[in-house]
Amino acid sequence: MRLSLGWNSPLPAALFGSVLGLSGLGQAWRVAVRLWDVPAGIGEGVLAGATGTWALLLLRYLWQAWRHPQRLRQEFLHPVQGSTPALLAVSTLLVVLAVRPYSHTLAGVLAVVGIGWHLGFSLWHTGLLWQGGRAALDTLPSLYLPSVAGNFTSAAALGALGAASWGWLFMGVGIFSWMALESLVVQRLWHPQPVPVPQRPLLGIQPAPPVVCAMAWLILAPQEAASHGMLLLWGYGLYQLLLTLRLAPWLRAQRFAPSYWAYTFGLAAATVCTLKLAVAGVGPAQALAVPVFLGANLFIGYLALRSLFDFVHRLGKPGAPG
Repeated sequence: MRLSLGWNSPLPAALFGSVLGLSGLGQAWRVAVRLWDVPAGIGEGVLAGATGTWALLLLRYLWQAWRHPQRLRQEFLHPVQGSTPALLAVSTLLVVLAVRPYSHTLAGVLAVVGIGWHLGFSLWHTGLLWQGGRAALDTLPSLYLPSVAGNFTSAAALGALGAASWGWLFMGVGIFSWMALESLVVQRLWHPQPVPVPQRPLLGIQPAPPVVCAMAWLILAPQEAASHGMLLLWGYGLYQLLLTLRLAPWLRAQRFAPSYWAYTFGLAAATVCTLKLAVAGVGPAQALAVPVFLGANLFIGYLALRSLFDFVHRLGKPGAPG
């Protein structure tokens, strides 16, 4: 995937993954204020950056949809990338969490828009899957985005807005969709034919479902922070993050690309969960809070700086689009 520069050059929906990592990191800094009394402005600055990135990408994507609808159609019907337009809804719903302390009304409007897009797109996309005719080798973790990530973030947004009862409905859809897809995705990963190098960064989505579920659960029912179910989700997510570290040499076969932001959603959600559990007095979370928080800041910070460097480098190339 190439980083888009010019107003008329292609912008893949996968670039909205950068909003997920930045907004999750900003949420982690918000929790760090309670845990370690760090300056509140750091988290709010990161969230402002995430919101600004979301707004710019959204305007650019809508412009592309209007001027080049064929690009949209190609992306929507792609067997692997066709799941990524769900990120428009997921990123919007995470922006809801960022703006809610400042404007409940704006957060509510964004939640309606985000959930509307999520329901429309996920029902359309899942309907295609149910019609069959899909190659098993195209079953990669990007399939979690419409019916799993979209429902978990809808639940989180509704919980933050005080509509927890509605949020639990979306949580149920996300959990059972995750359970249905997990074995199919793992079966594909075990296939004799390895995942092609350009698609390997999509494996960064694999650790996300358990910790995004836990993050949403903590918003819907914060009093259950120390429950066994919460610890089960958190532990499974951490294990899968360790598994991606073990596979780092194999995954790095794909040179740096914006698709590496896929790793940040699960990492950021795991960090938010770790810090919230530490605040609640959970012993393992208190022991792991510092290394997990530092690791998330280093990795997401590196991706942000590298992406900015690549953007400036390409912008300065003679003949660069734009």
